[in-house]
Formats: sequence, C-alpha cells, structure tokens
Amino acid sequence: MPIELKIPPVGESITEVQIGEWLKSEGEAVKQDEPVAVIDSEKTTFELPAPQSGRLTKILHQTGETVTVGTVVAHLEPVDGAASSGGDEASAPSEVAKTKSKQVEAPANKAAENPPGAAQETKPETASESKEAPASAAAKETPTEILPDTTSAPQKPVTSSPPVGEAAGRDEEVVPMTMLRRTAARRLVEAQQTMAMLTTFNEADMSSVQALRNEYQEAFEKRYQVKLGLMSFFIKAAVDALKQFPQLNAEVRNQDIVYRNYFDIGVAVGTERGLVVPVLRDAGRRNFADLERAVSDFGRRAKEGHLKPNELDGRTFTITNGGVFGSLLSTPIINPPQTGILGLHAIQDRPIAVKGQVVVRPMMYLALTYDHRIVDGREAVLFLKRVKLAIETPARLLIEV
Repeated sequence: MPIELKIPPVGESITEVQIGEWLKSEGEAVKQDEPVAVIDSEKTTFELPAPQSGRLTKILHQTGETVTVGTVVAHLEPVDGAASSGGDEASAPSEVAKTKSKQVEAPANKAAENPPGAAQETKPETASESKEAPASAAAKETPTEILPDTTSAPQKPVTSSPPVGEAAGRDEEVVPMTMLRRTAARRLVEAQQTMAMLTTFNEADMSSVQALRNEYQEAFEKRYQVKLGLMSFFIKAAVDALKQFPQLNAEVRNQDIVYRNYFDIGVAVGTERGLVVPVLRDAGRRNFADLERAVSDFGRRAKEGHLKPNELDGRTFTITNGGVFGSLLSTPIINPPQTGILGLHAIQDRPIAVKGQVVVRPMMYLALTYDHRIVDGREAVLFLKRVKLAIETPARLLIEV
C-alpha cells in the first residue's frame, strides 16, 4: 500500500495552503523526516517531511497549486517496496552492460571470421546490428528527397523569433504570488482602508547603546552564548513606552477599545518568500539574554521555514528594522488589529548640536505609525520621545524610571 503524504493542520484559522516547491522528484528515495516539499500558508512557510523512508512514486499536486488542509499531495512507496524496486533498478544497468558487451564483441568475432583480404561472399554486413535496422526500414518507406541531410553540416537549433516589430529582450515572466504574499497584500490594503494611519518621526543618538555593547559584548557572549544586539534594547524601550501609553498596546474591537496588560512584541523578519513576524510572548518579563536568544532563533528558523503558526499569532505591538537592509527612513504599515508599529532604520554618522557644539554622532531615525482612531498625536509623539530617551540613556531601562 502506498503511503499518503498529507497536508497537516497548520493553525486554527488556516484551511488552505499552497505548494511552494517540491524538493524531491518522482522516483527519488527519501528518508524518514526528510523534507519533501516546501508549503506556503498565509502566515508562514514550512517544510513537509516524509512520514517514513521510501521512494516518492507520485506527485499529485504541482508547484503553485492551492490545496486544503488534509489533502493527499503525493504517494510514497514503503521502504521495503523501495528496496525491492531499487534492487531491480540496480540490476538493470548490469543487463544493459551485458547487452552492450555482446554488441561490442560481435564485430570483433565477425572480423576474426573474415580476415582482411578474404572473399566477402557471406550475407551483407550490417554495420550497427539491430539498432539501425528500424532506421533502414524507415528509409525504404520514406522518399529520399524529403529526408533531412544529417551527414553534412550540423543542424542549427530551432529558435523562436520574436514577432515582427518587437525588439528582443522584452520577455515577460508570470509568477503566481505565494499565499504568504497574497495574504500580506490583502491585509496591508485592508489596513489602509480601515485605519486612520499616521506616522510620526524622531531620531536617537546610538552612542550610549554602542558603548555598552562594546564594553560588555565579550562578557555577555561568553556567559549567554549569544551576541548582545540592538533589538533587545529597542524591545525593552518599546515595552517601557507602552506601559506609559497603553493606547499603542490596545486594539479596536467592534465599538470597544481593548487594553492589554501584557506585551507580546512582534519582530519582523525578512525572508526570501516574504516578511514574517514571529511573536515574543511576555516580552516585558524577559531579560536581555532571553530576548536576544529568541530574536536569533526566530531569524534562523524563519529563513529555514521552521516557524510554527502559533508563533505568528497574537502580537500586541510590532517592531520592524529596515535598517538591516540600509533603509534610512520609511513609514511602516500597521498590521490589524494592532494600533502601532515602530520602524527602525540604518545608523548613520551625522552632525548634530550638543550643548551648543556641533559633533558627529551615530544617529538612527525612528518612525512610529499609529491608528489615529484611538491614539492621539500627543500620545504618539510622547511615546516616541520615551523610546528615544530610553535608547539614549539605557541605564533607565534597568532602574525603570
């Protein structure tokens, strides 16, 4: 009996997924738990493993197809069957080799029977034995004047010429959107249509954070086996500001405003298949090392396609760092039902005025996009100033003042 490879449940609200890529072809052997395909859902990308060792015998749904959860997408032949079929296939080359060997020996034997100079009164020679016999028969049935000349110059490959009047190099490629990309596009459009989004900006001097990282990086990494990055400082600063301005940690639910007393911070991660936002649960209770471990783990698993659907649900506020790609300034878009998102940008040395003197400092632009339906401009501006204050004087994060 073939083994059915099914789409597993991937979340309470997800009923359909898309075949992103087949990692194995029909006929290939697979080991138990080895990834066979990449599956795209509306929230994440994950790998579909083989339930046991065997051979992939039939792919039922091709790349790009949308299927429901529970659908059988391929058949595997069990390992015992794969071994037997593999044995048959393994023996096949030896039989072919024997046949070829006989074909090679035949002319030699014939040459021995008919040495040079001997009278050739036997049956006419067939130069290629049975392989060319069908070709000879076809030549007799086909008029010679319409046969292509294959003995002269090599044939030119057949190419398709562009239509008359069209310039070369104007080809188009149509690629279907992944389910993750389609869902992101739909939600972003919904956010623009249903929210009163506004963005306010500020900038932060990163000197103090950089000094702390330089001073304690070696000891921190030695003790916790993870680097002290920037994201943990901003998560701490955001949680501190959210405590002061809870509107940015709330959501609109029908005619009500729901204020949350916990802080599940989403951290946007860019992958080849799109942006995903895993959630740091109870970020307000985590220390710097725990935050850095979680962010590093999320980044690695997001690129590998190993994030779980429940790790992407339920964030109350989001931080996105376009600075890792070189972005200097942008306006991030809120992901409903959240009411705020903090955008980080590239650190750039710029001249600023400090106590009446012009100095060069490592500066970062900060952007806060907020839902103006429940967040007033005052709260948004003060929130961002609170984040700036925490980053420029990080000791405040330790004594919570």
